[in-house]
Amino acid sequence: MKFTSKDFDHEGDIPQVFTCEGEDISPELSWSDVPAKAKTLAMICHDPDAPFPGGWYHWLFFNLPASLTGLAQNVKEFPKGTGFGMNSWKRNDYGGPCPPSGKHRYYFRLYALDCELDLDDGATPAQIESRMKDHVLAEAELMGKYIKVNAG
Repeated sequence: MKFTSKDFDHEGDIPQVFTCEGEDISPELSWSDVPAKAKTLAMICHDPDAPFPGGWYHWLFFNLPASLTGLAQNVKEFPKGTGFGMNSWKRNDYGGPCPPSGKHRYYFRLYALDCELDLDDGATPAQIESRMKDHVLAEAELMGKYIKVNAG
C-alpha cells in the first residue's frame, strides 16, 4: 500500500496548523493499492518519543471501509460503522503533535484488514492492536516530525 499526505512529506516536518500550537486539525491523508481482499482499514497515529511508557497515541480509528481512498483535512464525518479508539488524552478523536521538548516523530500507520474489528468506541490501543493480530493483509506508514515552537 502507499500512504501519503498533501500536508506533509514522509519524514518531513508537520506544519504547525496540525498541532496543539496551531488549529489542532487532522491532516489530509491518502492511500492506494489496498489489497483486494481487504474488508476494512485501521489507522493508528503514535509518538514513540513521548516521555511516557509506550509513547503517546494521537489518533486511532478502525472499521473504515476498505474502498475509501483517503480522508480530508480536518475530517469530522466518517463512514457509518467507523470505530474510534481512545487516544492518550482519553478522547476518541484527533489530537495533534504537542511534544513537551525536542523534535518528536509521529507515525501514522495504516492497516488493511481481512475483517471488521469487534470493538466499541473508546477501545484502547492495546485492544485494537490485539484484535488486528493475524488479520493484517498489508500496512503502510507515513511519518512526520514536529518540534514545539514555544516549548518550555
